[in-house]
Amino acid sequence: MSEMTRGAGRTIALATLVAGTLDILSASVYAMIAGRTPVQMLRGVSGAILGAGKDGAIAPLVGLALHFAIMAVMAAVFVLAARRMSLLVLRPLSTGVGYGLVTWAVMNLVVLPLRWPALFPRFTAIGLAEQLFSHVILVGIPIALITSRATRA
Repeated sequence: MSEMTRGAGRTIALATLVAGTLDILSASVYAMIAGRTPVQMLRGVSGAILGAGKDGAIAPLVGLALHFAIMAVMAAVFVLAARRMSLLVLRPLSTGVGYGLVTWAVMNLVVLPLRWPALFPRFTAIGLAEQLFSHVILVGIPIALITSRATRA
């Protein structure tokens, strides 16, 4: 494995860990504000694979693993695109905002409606603000900053 490939892998892993942790913490706070627990929220995420209403210890762990797997894909797409488009690392704040908007659109207008067409898309002003904050500030910008710093090092 080449140093360049190892470097991309480390960057993807770090971006996944940072953005994934920030995003899941945010989702946990939003769940608690809505009167749900973080475990209930993670069970909801696991419903994409296990189906709705699964109880027990495995469902939240599957939800957490699924969350980080999706975040790894988001990080990998940006890191690999940045290797071909230098603008992505030259202006990490603006590209991070743009990438956050793209990740929001893909999740909320494609992925979630494909999995749960009866539930998505459904927007409220507060829900939209929470989602955009999370995708832009906690996902897009950290992924872009980590990628930029790793690429310039």
